[in-house]
Amino acid sequence: MGDRYCVFGNPIGHSKSPRIHALFAAQTGQDISYEAILVEKGSFPAAVAAFIAAGKGPARGANVTVPFKEEAFRLAARRTPRAEAAGAVNTLSFDAGALVGDNTDGAGLVRDLKNNLGCDPAGRRILLLGAGGAARGVILPLLLDNPAELVIATRTEETAARLALEFSRLPGCAINVKPDGIGFPALAGRVFDLVINATSAGLSGAVLPLPTGVFAPRCVAYEMVYGRATPFMHQAQAAGARVADGLGMLVEQAAEAFHVWRGIGPRTAPVLAALRELE
Repeated sequence: MGDRYCVFGNPIGHSKSPRIHALFAAQTGQDISYEAILVEKGSFPAAVAAFIAAGKGPARGANVTVPFKEEAFRLAARRTPRAEAAGAVNTLSFDAGALVGDNTDGAGLVRDLKNNLGCDPAGRRILLLGAGGAARGVILPLLLDNPAELVIATRTEETAARLALEFSRLPGCAINVKPDGIGFPALAGRVFDLVINATSAGLSGAVLPLPTGVFAPRCVAYEMVYGRATPFMHQAQAAGARVADGLGMLVEQAAEAFHVWRGIGPRTAPVLAALRELE
């Protein structure tokens, strides 16, 4: 039997990860299986242990999606620097019985921006909306790409300021720009070249209190949610911004996880095109 991988989550039936990794495996000639596993809340460690113990072939790794990324962080015996910075794990490797935690979300976002959208974060004025796990996972990779500025905005100014301060003090990271944390009202009069929505508003259909002026001419407005047109996307389009959803990020972070596990970097463009055809 080939090496086994999976994605843990709740809900999980909508996950595109099994198809993505099946396409990666076929493309690179890797003999693996990949499944989606629904985990009841409160039973994540037991689900991981059960997957590892199953006798269908060696278990090598797993992806982790909501709501278990922080729990995976705590469960991992070792964590990569990018997982430590994010405080969340979306990729587990099973190394001689030890769980190694990584976070590929930020790498996935930056690669989607650069390779698929032609939007290099370097030198751009970036606005990141949200301070939860989705936001935390992308802050360090964005900072390492040397933007002109990175502003984190949330409904609560104290939350944004605290997160910005945390990422301005990361040990061992050569960061040239310190992030700034503000509340939504302080966005009035500010203008950005790249606006990223990492809040859950896209899932709930909530409208974010953004002044239309935040979108600079030729701004890219990036919605991490995929598969639907969200109020954020409508607002950005009305302001003249170029809008993108998070499907490319999903594919690119999966490719990074595949490379972590298999040592091979798959081509993402044909996989992304195949998923777009199914939308």
